[in-house]
Amino acid sequence: MTNRYERLKMHRAMQRRIRLVVEERRMAFAAREPEPTVDLETTMEIPPPALLPQRAVGRVVIQSA
Repeated sequence: MTNRYERLKMHRAMQRRIRLVVEERRMAFAAREPEPTVDLETTMEIPPPALLPQRAVGRVVIQSA
């Protein structure tokens, strides 16, 4: 039977091993894939839709009777 300190120590060691394996796999997969051809950090301008007139957000059109 292990005491609390030994269980925590074993748990931390296991977590450290898991982190190392995950990091190794991440590095291996990153090295396997080619560099992206598109810069993912670039911004793109989204033009407003030309079909509908632009209104303020949250506004409604009230039909007069």
